Amino acid sequence: MANDLIIPSVSVLKGVGAAMLIKLERLGIHNLQDLLFHLPIRYQDRTQVRAIAGLRIGDEALIEAQVSVCEIKFGKKKTLLCRVSDGTGSITLRFFHFSAAQKNHLSKGKMLRIFGEIRPGPNGLEMVHPEYKPLEADTPVELSLTPVYPMTEGLQQNRVRSLMAQALLWLSNGELPELLPKHLRQRWKLPELHRSLDFLHAPPPQADREKLLNGKHPAQRRLAFEELLAHHLTLLQLRRQVQAQGGFAFCAPAQLSADFLSQLPFKLTGAQMRVSVEISADLQQAQPMLRLVQGDVGSGKTVVAAMAALQAIESNYQAAIMAPTEILAEQHYLSFKAWFAPLDINVGLLTGKIKGKKREKILENFATGVTQLVVGTHALFQEEVRFYNLGLAVIDEQHRFGVHQRLSLREKGRDGLRSPHQLIMTATPIPRTLTMSAYADLDCSIIDELPPGRTPVKTVVISDLQRDKVIARVKLACEQKRQVYWVCTLIEESEALQCQAAEVTAAQLQEQLPNLNIGLIHGRMKSAEKLKIMSAFKGSKEQPAELDLLVATTVIEVGVDVPNASVMIIENPERLGLAQLHQLRGRVGRGSVESFCLLMYRAPLSFTAKQRLQILRDSSDGFVIAEKDLAIRGPGEVLGTRQTGEMQFKIADLQRDTDLLEPVQQLAQQISADNQLSSTITRRWLGAGEQYGHV
Repeated sequence: MANDLIIPSVSVLKGVGAAMLIKLERLGIHNLQDLLFHLPIRYQDRTQVRAIAGLRIGDEALIEAQVSVCEIKFGKKKTLLCRVSDGTGSITLRFFHFSAAQKNHLSKGKMLRIFGEIRPGPNGLEMVHPEYKPLEADTPVELSLTPVYPMTEGLQQNRVRSLMAQALLWLSNGELPELLPKHLRQRWKLPELHRSLDFLHAPPPQADREKLLNGKHPAQRRLAFEELLAHHLTLLQLRRQVQAQGGFAFCAPAQLSADFLSQLPFKLTGAQMRVSVEISADLQQAQPMLRLVQGDVGSGKTVVAAMAALQAIESNYQAAIMAPTEILAEQHYLSFKAWFAPLDINVGLLTGKIKGKKREKILENFATGVTQLVVGTHALFQEEVRFYNLGLAVIDEQHRFGVHQRLSLREKGRDGLRSPHQLIMTATPIPRTLTMSAYADLDCSIIDELPPGRTPVKTVVISDLQRDKVIARVKLACEQKRQVYWVCTLIEESEALQCQAAEVTAAQLQEQLPNLNIGLIHGRMKSAEKLKIMSAFKGSKEQPAELDLLVATTVIEVGVDVPNASVMIIENPERLGLAQLHQLRGRVGRGSVESFCLLMYRAPLSFTAKQRLQILRDSSDGFVIAEKDLAIRGPGEVLGTRQTGEMQFKIADLQRDTDLLEPVQQLAQQISADNQLSSTITRRWLGAGEQYGHV
């Protein structure tokens, strides 16, 4: 079957030269299969001729009419106007771009067949730049709906239709194999591949156009099903590859874990305990754990990661915690050091800024096993980093690394043959549809309970015209010995984006609030400077917080924990995604005092922006917000894979085709053991990209 997928290049088609090849490649079309999978976005009905008298504005219609007058009008723009009638009424054809030959062609008395969109004009109905051709006595109408394809610059619909007609002829010769066995198609009520493609490129006039437009026709669903299946099979294959390597079976949690829990100033929630038990059971298996832990902002994922790390250390293995930013890596390092120092566990930190002899010493401690828990950024991926016996890799906020790096730490296993256990954590709740597709290679746990004592954050949407009221609210909070975040979405002034710059805002606020200590933090500062400012804002038992108000960019989005902060102002929130806004809002409400998040927008807001801010105001449930974010922005942006191409489906749509995901999962589990069938299906839809889980 593998040889069945050798598909001819589009260069074999008549009319495809070097220039056309480049245009088709821009659409992702390289061979005849790609061309056939390039589905219409809508259809035109040229199967029946309509009377001019029955036309309505907005219709697309086919008419047959005689030219009564054709003339050039001179004004701001030279225009060719052609009046045609069919006995029931008249309509004007308007051309802004035309030639003398075209005018002569549209001479009085000429019979034409015309297709176009009906628009209002100064003298009644018009068609602007319609398609037309001379009407011969025996010219038949189209027998099927006319497809309209996604285009690229320099490519016309007629050229693509001509190429598609040739590809459909190739298809009719049985050249494109059916990969889904008949019994599976019957079980899931899926039509045959070639019939689906024939139908979609040339539907009969009676086809259900509403279903076609909404992607719900059985022929479209057949293709979406197979594409989702290919995606799923790839992830299952990746999972099998990792687990086939074998892993390290840890002992059950023992004294270290008990000592750790006894020293914590709080009790774990039921959800934290449940997820810890799930992780612990995985870690006791001799195959690598691949588990995703989702927990809303502030649900206590770090403690769960600490429990997993202790189980690795008790079993004489190293654990690594990888964070997306230096500021978060340093915070994790300080937290773990405070927790693990009483347990006599050596914790090390590696970030990109650590250089020279200090770096060499850290790397030596990793390689010799002196460091039992390693915390770091993506610097841990680097080739020079060697571990003594890495048994567990915890990846925090994995979507911030880009999906391609998900499995890379497995190469750091002690003997190069077995893979470390992998625990992937995110505080960005992932909609169930994405978990079932983008993370199908992972088991999933959810920490669905917040620690006691947390108060819900009240969210207010307010115009920046009321800035003075907002500043008064900030002053009041600080007088009550509370702290405030003020988040800007840009670092430098930009008139085009109309955003307040963090530096300018900090200076303005210091003028307006001279009695407050105001700090500034943004991504262009050096790590040491950022850490110093965060420490001054957070304070400690020994050293009270020095700053009342922190002006920041979105660098504070992840992981910053200041329980005394009770107010957050986010400027220009319309520029950020819902999940990111929810993350930022999660920086307040971490203590027992009532907390507020003020979304200060600049008018006018688009409909979508209003919709998004209302969702955030009305809900504090990260999973509800994530589902809405997915519906508005699409999977690529929610996952942070917009640039990788990984989640860009040709035909499937994760919102529209949600109901297909469970049958796809079931079928993928059934056929994944059939390596030949699995690899042929994945190669059809993903090509060389089927290994995208690798770095």
